[in-house]
Amino acid sequence: MKRYYFSAAGVLFSMSISAAELPDRQAQLPSVAKEANAQYLMPSPLSSIPKGEFGDKVRKGYQLFVNSQQMRDTYVGNELNCVNCHMNAGNKANASPLWGAYMAYPAYRKKNDKVNSFEERIQGCFTYSMNGKAPESGSEPLVAISAYSYWLVMSGLMNQFGITGPVPEMTDVELLKGGNREDFPLPETVTSKLDQKELTMLPGRGFPKLAKPELAYSVERGEAVYQAHCQTCHADDGQGYKMANVSALPPLWGPQSYNWGAGMHRVNTAANFIYENMPLGKSIQLTVQQAWDVAAFVNAHERPQDPRYKGNVAETQAKYHQHEGFYGKPSSINGPELLGANAYPIFPVSKQSKQ
Repeated sequence: MKRYYFSAAGVLFSMSISAAELPDRQAQLPSVAKEANAQYLMPSPLSSIPKGEFGDKVRKGYQLFVNSQQMRDTYVGNELNCVNCHMNAGNKANASPLWGAYMAYPAYRKKNDKVNSFEERIQGCFTYSMNGKAPESGSEPLVAISAYSYWLVMSGLMNQFGITGPVPEMTDVELLKGGNREDFPLPETVTSKLDQKELTMLPGRGFPKLAKPELAYSVERGEAVYQAHCQTCHADDGQGYKMANVSALPPLWGPQSYNWGAGMHRVNTAANFIYENMPLGKSIQLTVQQAWDVAAFVNAHERPQDPRYKGNVAETQAKYHQHEGFYGKPSSINGPELLGANAYPIFPVSKQSKQ
């Protein structure tokens, strides 16, 4: 039996949790029902980022977010950029925007059984979604991405409530914590309208929860959906396209995509994202059934190994993959071989670095 104590929104929680209650620590991205006529935050334009040291951090965070490949072989181990999943530079509602995520941390996560700061949440993204290596605590990439995330949400809140003036600056230490804490500095105009719980659940945060399909999702039907709606951008082999040897449209499976520990390898998480945001520029074009089917097709392919793998696929599957996914299972694409048995390397060195 494990007992956890943590504070969020000024309230102390005590949780007694047995190992049996935590069979799967691979936390999924939040998904809630989409609100009709929801008012989404509208952060200020990038041109309004101030000059000076703080503004430089915000701009650096934006640059790293939209062009994560500049961290390849240092912290990034595949051909993805953060913006591939957090669209419009992390600013798009219902595509897990940074302005929603920042206010949700610190938060308890089953994934590592502890209260995670925003910094630690970003580190997890590098480890799993980017199939890379988590930047060191307090390092420039973590400070910069935190600064950019903070600037988005604070400027958005100030715009929503008619607060003029520059976004208040924060120290690196404070930026890395996140906004879900009682000592997080917010204008009184904001706190008089929204309590801490409401701030952690801003409309548009995460991916909207998709209804269950009428039929059990099908890899075979998903392949037909992929060919009709997805392969134009992601290629018939799912490896995307490059321009000037830089990935322009991301690979969805194989050695250069997200690994078996990333949240997107869950069929339900991928379905939520795909329905709302894909095809790119033409979202909400697929039916609910099509979104589930193509999510299954994408995630029924082999990809890089789960970083928590200790040499036994069955044990990893039993401990971390008790959800809607294909790790440790056969698929019609992969044949009788269990997915994960021939997974690609974690944090591989790129061909450019070898040259």
